[in-house]
Amino acid sequence: MYRIFIVEDDEAMARTIRERMQAWGNDAKVVSDFKNVVGEFVEYDPHLVLMDVMLPFFNGYHWCTEIRKVSNVPVIFLSSASDNMNIVMAMNMGGDDFIPKPVDLDVMMAKVSAMLRRTYDMGNQIPVLEHRGAILNLNDTSLTYGDERLELTKNEFRILQTLMEQKGKVVSRDTLMTRLWQMDCYVEENTLTVNVTRLRKKLDGIGLEEFIQTKVGSGYIIQ
Repeated sequence: MYRIFIVEDDEAMARTIRERMQAWGNDAKVVSDFKNVVGEFVEYDPHLVLMDVMLPFFNGYHWCTEIRKVSNVPVIFLSSASDNMNIVMAMNMGGDDFIPKPVDLDVMMAKVSAMLRRTYDMGNQIPVLEHRGAILNLNDTSLTYGDERLELTKNEFRILQTLMEQKGKVVSRDTLMTRLWQMDCYVEENTLTVNVTRLRKKLDGIGLEEFIQTKVGSGYIIQ
């Protein structure tokens, strides 16, 4: 069962899309707070996002850019503004596809199914992230390196997943805290540091020294 996150302010449209997604055997959630789209996204941890362009407070391009800071999950835009400029804008902002309004539900389901299949349907393969021989299993939150296997806590897994998804790029502390706790105002300043320190010790213990590097004043990076 896939989780579909629907960011659409037209209640009737959002309800129709949610019901169609559920009819196809998926779980679906409609955003409830358009000021906290990323917070709800992180909490729900969806496999795919359906994002309207015109939204209250901030548009869909803004929220797609914010989501891209913490996740590579597929984002499909929905918009009545389906001219070439808007389609190009959607792709440049991190979108993966574009569906014009009024939405044809059959076309939408075909595109959603194709995107999910390409992204997640891997037959008997296990979805993983790999770097320097370290393999992060996204199903059971474990890390293997050679003959060694680490069982990670939820926080350790989230930190490592985020850094490995963005390998080669500096990930800010704020981004990591958003990924872990949604709202960093509830997190003590040293909480992330403690989690990263514990994770590093585990990695060192299986031979992955300096796997996570600190960029002072910026955040962390896996190179």
